[in-house]
Amino acid sequence: MIGWVDASSGASGDMLLGALVGAGVPVGVIAEAVEKVAPEHVAIVPEAVSRNGFAATRCHVEVADSSTHRTWADIRELLASAGLHEDVRVLAHDTFDRLATAEAAVHGTSPGDVHFHEVGALDAIADVVGVSAGLAHLGLGRLVVSPVAVGSGSVRGAHGVMPVPPPAVTELLRGVPSYGGPVGSPTMELCTPTGAALLVTHATDWGPQPAMTVREVGVGAGGRDPAGHANVLRLLVGEEVVSTGSTTRDGSTDRGAVVLETNVDDLDPRLWPPVLAALLDAGASDAWLTPILMKKGRPAHTLHVLVRPDRVDAVRREVFRHTSTIGVREVAVGKTALERAMRSVTVDGERIAVKLALLDGEVVNAQPEYEDVARVATSTGRPVKAVLAAAVARAQEEAWT
Repeated sequence: MIGWVDASSGASGDMLLGALVGAGVPVGVIAEAVEKVAPEHVAIVPEAVSRNGFAATRCHVEVADSSTHRTWADIRELLASAGLHEDVRVLAHDTFDRLATAEAAVHGTSPGDVHFHEVGALDAIADVVGVSAGLAHLGLGRLVVSPVAVGSGSVRGAHGVMPVPPPAVTELLRGVPSYGGPVGSPTMELCTPTGAALLVTHATDWGPQPAMTVREVGVGAGGRDPAGHANVLRLLVGEEVVSTGSTTRDGSTDRGAVVLETNVDDLDPRLWPPVLAALLDAGASDAWLTPILMKKGRPAHTLHVLVRPDRVDAVRREVFRHTSTIGVREVAVGKTALERAMRSVTVDGERIAVKLALLDGEVVNAQPEYEDVARVATSTGRPVKAVLAAAVARAQEEAWT
């Protein structure tokens, strides 16, 4: 499963909560996780609203009358002692850690000394834990986020009047795409520190909507309804469509590729696994080794790397950086690949992604993702081979067409 967040009108914790509920996450899943962490009363109450003519879900966070300002150490202790699923706890912890680090950078102190003020209040704890629980429930393999609209003007916070985007938001969004906001939108804060921290923590990629088959659409509303644009955040959930080139009549794809090759006889064999991983991270389609015997009977390996033409330069550079070779051969090859798509199955209550290969629109292969299989095996205590067999059987039962 893949998700895409449209943050072109900004982002906040309650907008993300509303989008998750609108995309099908049960309110009970969110509320149960929040109740395990919040030391005082917190309730999540969804409401159907309209924002500039668009139907949306507004999630109200009802909290006890409390003005307690908690430090990062306080919140860390709450998360550690709560009976949360480990995935949810880690995501919530990382989100608050980012918030503390950003606040510390802005105010010239250390993260451990940060008093969160509004960010550490019960409603923000609900936002962070609730969104983490909702996204974990969806079991997304990827979450792509659009460039984030941050707003303009000024806003009054715990430290007085601050420019928009607030310093903490600017710090949190370092290195990711952001911009002022919709043309003609009123002067206002569009992205909150909590919203920015949640997006940065959960996002796996940034950019426009990827190729996907959309199954669910959640529209989360912000608290205001300004004229000129809909104050909403959208979450699209579905299966990723993986395309490797132009489609032929039989449903396969055909395009050129390049194979990089080099013979290496002086590299410590223990280094090959990280070398292959680095090449794949750099954009290689595949990478593998062939044992060979070189002159004077020296044992060696031929490194083969399959690369798209547009990634050759980047991957070649990584070959030189991570191996001891001083030369690389390049061979242009033709490649025919089946159309691919991603689906998911449920085993022991956990989602496992399944990669499909289609020929002329018919599924000819369904392969569970090993990382998901291993994760489920670890969480359930079952052998990996048992979880893999169950996932394969479930995929065959689904018989996608």
